Amino acid sequence: MPRFGRAIEIETRRGSGAHANYAVDAIVGSDDRLTDEFGRLSTLRRYDVLDTAPEMSFDRITALVRAVLGVPMAAVSLVDADRQWFKSRDGIDLTETTREISFCTHMIASRSPMIVTDARLDTRFADNPLVTEAPNIVSYVGAPLISREGYNLGSVCALDRVPRDFSPEQVDLLVKFSALVVEAFELRLIATHDHLTGALSRRALVGEAARAIARRDRDNAASALLLFDLDHFKAVNDRYGHAAGDIVLEAVTLCCRTLLRATDVIGRVGGEEFAVILPGLDGAAAVAVAERIRAAITRLTVAFDPNLRVTASFGVAPLTDAIAITDEWLDVADTALFAAKHGGRNRCFQADAAA
Repeated sequence: MPRFGRAIEIETRRGSGAHANYAVDAIVGSDDRLTDEFGRLSTLRRYDVLDTAPEMSFDRITALVRAVLGVPMAAVSLVDADRQWFKSRDGIDLTETTREISFCTHMIASRSPMIVTDARLDTRFADNPLVTEAPNIVSYVGAPLISREGYNLGSVCALDRVPRDFSPEQVDLLVKFSALVVEAFELRLIATHDHLTGALSRRALVGEAARAIARRDRDNAASALLLFDLDHFKAVNDRYGHAAGDIVLEAVTLCCRTLLRATDVIGRVGGEEFAVILPGLDGAAAVAVAERIRAAITRLTVAFDPNLRVTASFGVAPLTDAIAITDEWLDVADTALFAAKHGGRNRCFQADAAA
């Protein structure tokens, strides 16, 4: 992952007033990843951090930024497709803003930290509602959150309501804090993903389901849950050994990923049991996805026995108004899965049809 050290150059861009705005240019050069928005958003979603609950590890960082730089506001900001969302904030009441008005949108266009000493004198921000209205941002410094792939995901930023300069030493500290945030993202990813398949852990999948329910309640957004189980998987382990079984699990997960959208989420919720959350899909569309995955699994070939055929049974549960919590959603999908198994396996059942 690229890092910024002490070797930074500060180029002064004189404004029309008494204060100047500064652009901090790092040694790291520009590359295609700065304009690869699809790759940037895919990387951001890989970290699975958007819309998650506050976490102490990130809140400590914003508290430190606020204390060390002596500012009234600090945030860990992530730039989504059309919004800026704060994973952590200290001294800021907002949880998110539109991307259009965010300072961070300008900052992620460069490898460099960005300093604005007086936003009222900067044509980019003078009429910005974040400047002219609460929280009345006047000065800003942000350091990019650079993923290990080299994508700018957002920033660690410090903000003040008065004009001020930020020294190279303060910028350097902010860059170090940004590296800590990305390391925390990586550690969080390890903790929330299955080590064998790379799919989400059961706990993380439940969290995704809760966010889907929240989107339904807030925006009336459709969603569906697939729960599937590999048929007679114990026989594979018994005949070939657990190492061979692991190969099958990895192959099934990869197969699913090739058929799912970037917005879909797959998790391993048991030994040979998986779940997929399909945002924006109703029951019929979700059944079609399940059928494509089911058919693709039957075509899988594994090196240790090309004659081995793997099949899976699917329960499909659209997110209905009757479902209030994640356990209820999982129970509905599990009931449909049981019906698929009881009906002969290697098939898909929708919850309504299974009732």
